[in-house]
This record gives sequence, structure tokens and C-alpha cells, in this order.
Amino acid sequence: MIQNSKTFAFSAENPTGVRAGGSRGGDCTKLRPTVTIPAGETVTLVDAAGPGVIQHMWFTGYVGHHFIIRMYWDDQEYPSVEAPLSAFFGCAYDENFVDRDGKYPVLNSAMMLVAPGRGYNSYFEMPFHKRARITMENRGDKNENLYYIITGAYQEIPAEAGYFHATYRQEHPVQKGHTYTIVDGIEGKGQFVGVTLATGMNGNNTCWVEGEARMYLDDDPYPSIHYTGTEDYFGGSYGFGNDIIIKSYQTFSGLYTGMYAIYGDNREFYNGQQRFLLYHFHIADPIRFENKFRMTLDNMGWTGPRYDDYTSVAYWYQALPSAPLMPLPTDAEMCMR
Repeated sequence: MIQNSKTFAFSAENPTGVRAGGSRGGDCTKLRPTVTIPAGETVTLVDAAGPGVIQHMWFTGYVGHHFIIRMYWDDQEYPSVEAPLSAFFGCAYDENFVDRDGKYPVLNSAMMLVAPGRGYNSYFEMPFHKRARITMENRGDKNENLYYIITGAYQEIPAEAGYFHATYRQEHPVQKGHTYTIVDGIEGKGQFVGVTLATGMNGNNTCWVEGEARMYLDDDPYPSIHYTGTEDYFGGSYGFGNDIIIKSYQTFSGLYTGMYAIYGDNREFYNGQQRFLLYHFHIADPIRFENKFRMTLDNMGWTGPRYDDYTSVAYWYQALPSAPLMPLPTDAEMCMR
């Protein structure tokens, strides 16, 4: 169906996103394929007047945790999205460019695609009524290059459309015997649409996937949605295939859920030094709430509570105004090992 909308695209070659605003070079020339972000500085990638919707984002170049992506909707003072670029795309272990098989791990889902070589793609729709602004901060100590294109359409947006949000959390390690918080402090009407998670084992060679996922809706004192284990929440079962016959975790990447990458050379049964990248997007089954939402994930194995490293990004839509996001850790604290 042909819609009454106008496509826009912001990129290094067309940083203002206007019609006919791309390169003035001739055929087979590159004038400005990348933007250099100096150490300690922030650049604006998108500044668009609404109404409209962002439909696709692609990034490559330096895409590690030194880069912080922020998104602001309709001139709200503080960001609705704030996360390291790598973690936002489910790649919190950004210094590990190959998995245990020596390959680039591929996240092949409906909402995000991480292509070989770290081509980051997002297909979350991000509507706005008045204005959309996306920035990238370089918290590293050297200049870095970023390749990007962010596309969407100027069009009418329903008044009840929710605004896209995402927030970063980490505990290195999780406090033993205490649950890990994926997200809390959400206030307002909306729907939770997913989480990406990185887990790092801390030398305890036992099962790590018995932690239960709990979702608390509105003012409910106890969880309304309660999964029986970590591998169950992320669509797997029985230790992600690490059973007594195969004795090796198996990766998988589906439309909405998966464990798409494992780092660590040792394939020993429950090897203590492996790292895992997982995701679950609630697109077919969004979790709706009226005024509050909170999600937790226990860090447990067969032998009880553990002390592994957990890092996550939660994604949801809600009405504005929204509450400020939890402040990010320092760049040094954020480094994944």
C-alpha cells in the first residue's frame, strides 16, 4: 500500500537529512562516508521536526562501549534512550569480535540484526510528534569513526502512539543471593517489548540458568508474569542444550528470542569462564501496563545463588513525560571482560 508519507535519511553523507542533501561528488566518489567523533565530545546524528517515525538504524566503524547513544523525543529535557552502542544492539562484550568458533556472531532477529563484522541494525519503530533528536557521545580517550544511516518517514502519528525507551543496567558481579534488576522506575502507561542480556561466568563451574524472570505490573506486590528459569525466558530449555549427552551449549537465533553468541574457547561441560549473549523481544506478546513496570532476573544455578556478571538493556514504549533513566556507570566501570 502506498502511504501518504515522506521518507527521510540522515547519514554522514547527508547529516541534515533533507531532500537532495547528499554528496555533491560524482559517480564512484566518497566525500564524507564517516563522521569522526573526537574524544570526550558529542555529535548530533538526527534532528528532525515531526510528526514522523524512525524505522531503521544502521551503524558500523567503532561500535564499542565508549560510544553512548541517546534519543530525545518531543523536546523532553532528558533522554528516553541512553545506552552504550554495543549493549543497545545486544553486543555488550564488544571487545570480543569473534566467538568460540572464531566466527563473527550473528544476531538474526526481527527487531535487530548484528551482521558479520559488526554491522548493527535496528528495526524498532520510534514515533515522535514534534521532534526527534539522536546523539552519540565518545567517552573514550581517542577520536573514533562512525558510519551510520538512520531512515524513517514524516507522517501523521496517532495521538496514542507510545515513545520508544531503552535503559542500560549492569552488576559486575551480581550480589550473591540478591536478584538482578532488568528495569524498574517506569512510570506511566506503556508496554514492555524486550531485553538483551550479556552474562559472564565467574569461575563457578556449575549450572547458571536456574534464575527466574519476574515481571511486576502496576502496583502488584508479587509478579504477574513469572518464568521458571533463565533459559526458559530466553526461549530455550535444559541448559540451552548443555545436557548430559551433548555436553555443550548450542547457540540459536530466532525472530524474537535466542542465545546467539558464546565467547570462550573451552567447551568443557559448564566451563566457568564462558560468556553468553541473549535476547527476548516481546513483539508478538507485548507486556502491557497501566502505570508502572518492573522486571527482575535471579542469578542462580542448581547449587543456589551465584555471583556472575550481568549486563542488560531493556526496551519499552510509553507515554510522555517519562521518568529520568538510571545514570550510566563510568566508562571504566562499563568495560566487559
